[in-house]
Amino acid sequence: MKAPVQILVSALTAFFLVVSTLAAAPASDNDEERTRILSRVLWQQLTRLHFVRKNFNDQLSREAFGLFLEQVDGQKRFLTEPDVQELRRYETRIDDEMLTGRINLPEVCAQLMRARVEKVEKMVEELLKGGFHPGQDEELETDPQKRLFCANDQELKERWRLLLKYSILLNYVNLAKEKKDEQALAGEKLDPVLWSAALEQTRKSCRSMFSRMKKQDMHAFRVSYLNAVTRAFDPHTSYMDPSTEEEFGISMKGSLEGIGASLREDDSYIKVVEIIPGSAAARQGQLAKEDIILKVAQETGEPVDLSEMRLQDAVKLIRGPKGTEVRLFVRKPNGDMVTIPIVRDVVNIEETFVKGALLHENRPENRSFGYIKIPSFYRDLSASGFGRDGRNVSDDFHAALEDLKQKGMEGLIVDLRDNGGGALQDTINITGMFIEGGPVVQIKDYRGLIRPMYSFEEEAEFTGPVVVLVNKFSASASEILAAALQDYGRAIIIGGDHTHGKGTVQTLIDLDQNVLTRNVARYGPFGALKLTVQKFYRINGDSTQYRGVIPDIILPDRLSPLETGERYMKYSLPWDRIEPVSYTQWSLRPNLGELQRESLARVRKSTAFAAISKEISLEKEKIANTRRSLNLKTMLKEMKEVEQLEKEPVPCYDYTVQETGTADTQREEKQRLPYQLVRDPYVQEAFFVLESLTAP
Repeated sequence: MKAPVQILVSALTAFFLVVSTLAAAPASDNDEERTRILSRVLWQQLTRLHFVRKNFNDQLSREAFGLFLEQVDGQKRFLTEPDVQELRRYETRIDDEMLTGRINLPEVCAQLMRARVEKVEKMVEELLKGGFHPGQDEELETDPQKRLFCANDQELKERWRLLLKYSILLNYVNLAKEKKDEQALAGEKLDPVLWSAALEQTRKSCRSMFSRMKKQDMHAFRVSYLNAVTRAFDPHTSYMDPSTEEEFGISMKGSLEGIGASLREDDSYIKVVEIIPGSAAARQGQLAKEDIILKVAQETGEPVDLSEMRLQDAVKLIRGPKGTEVRLFVRKPNGDMVTIPIVRDVVNIEETFVKGALLHENRPENRSFGYIKIPSFYRDLSASGFGRDGRNVSDDFHAALEDLKQKGMEGLIVDLRDNGGGALQDTINITGMFIEGGPVVQIKDYRGLIRPMYSFEEEAEFTGPVVVLVNKFSASASEILAAALQDYGRAIIIGGDHTHGKGTVQTLIDLDQNVLTRNVARYGPFGALKLTVQKFYRINGDSTQYRGVIPDIILPDRLSPLETGERYMKYSLPWDRIEPVSYTQWSLRPNLGELQRESLARVRKSTAFAAISKEISLEKEKIANTRRSLNLKTMLKEMKEVEQLEKEPVPCYDYTVQETGTADTQREEKQRLPYQLVRDPYVQEAFFVLESLTAP
């Protein structure tokens, strides 16, 4: 079987021999010619190698147009409805443009946006001179998806007036917090000095944004166009121009200095998609997945607005040397605005590895249950070969398992919450520690070929009861492990409504390695394409894509109000199923119905889950209500209500925790594993389930 890149080379050889005749274009047209070549290359790759045989037609063109428009003006702050209608002339032409290589939409859009940015800049300067009234009762719709494009410039000016007022109010509150001005935070009297400083911050932020946007060249619009076309195939397929490819390479290698968060562009916003365990952001604790970073400030410097900023430029502002502080101005998924100060630091490597603990029952039976946290399915590929063995999650998990067995554990909790995946082989290895050999997952490629992956262990390493904890951020390899153990009846899966639903595999194709003629190569570099080429299926035939894994015991989940996961992504691949593979279920399967009834009864009596359920209701209300008051007193009142909800979790007294391995005594108590486990109601419920499973 040829690898995708090898197939790509053979498929495109003839094409490159043809397009080499295009090399006579003058140097000034280099980027235009490069885009023409790229459009054909991407068309070839997507139609031949993508998992879904999606046609380049008017439907695909409409989808790509919508994604392109979101990248250009996702917040609906520049284009008006007449502008959008002008661009819609190209709505069904993108497929034709990609096929012929004659790309016009980016150029038309760039010219239109330049004119709109200049007009809006003058509009904003005029508004900032006019003054704002913090006591006036007004509201702003903060969700761009609920906004329409303004019908005319008059409506657009009013939208900007509200946006500017909102920015000034937030700046005023943040300045008052920094100065610890209790009188200003009480909202009884406006501090004119702070108000003036807040307005000036907004003015500087806007000028910086307009200056940045006016410097955008045609290249940026062409890249957005090509990326919109690729993302119309699925949300994990994307085109990377050379600068983006370089940033991707840095993130994959794991730069150790900075805040320790992975980011992505989302409708012209910068969104957090991953918090690295052991990083500065993880230790600080406030930044979370799905947060949107609106502004960035260095130490005590002025905040820089990230609106309409390219991801690599935003990353440069957030990164920095160890020991320096960066302040992130963040909007939470429920609309709450918070300022998060993070002191940049190197990642605490130990926090990224498997961690274990023994939970001792505080009852006469004195039973002990193991706990193993898998932050990710890591594998040090750089150390492979040359007689060296890199550190991997399989070996670390096995060592923790053996340690807990020697300490007399009777049951095990495997924690996969917030685990975004990793190496497939390690997923198979760990599954094999709990079953007596057999299939673990099925993989279907873009040609329709299905290949089961097996564990060949003849005996299980541990035969006692197992509980697996998952949540909405458990994805990919985590879902494969949870699904396999569930299908075998080998473990009880506990969590929220569903896991993430990431059941696809991507490959990264370096386009420059496949430019086969000298004349075409001179238009490079061409960048790379991240392409979805495979899909995961459970051994029972169901895909993990879109639906994810449905837990056996569903608990109230703080993440349930968040619309996060494949089912909420545009053009994500659908759930489907294939034929199951033959496998033998575990002989000692528990009575699931009885466990569910017992768990439900405990949850109904639990004060911790009662508090979580109340928190979920409030979050759902906030997320549904995306309009925010522009009255200073009302805003301050709402912020105080949020602060009052943040309470210290109450410890449970059903078990004590003994950390295994080398305990990190240098860390603050609240960041250590024993402190966290006795305050985690989900671990407590898993503990109760194990008690039921081991009852005589």
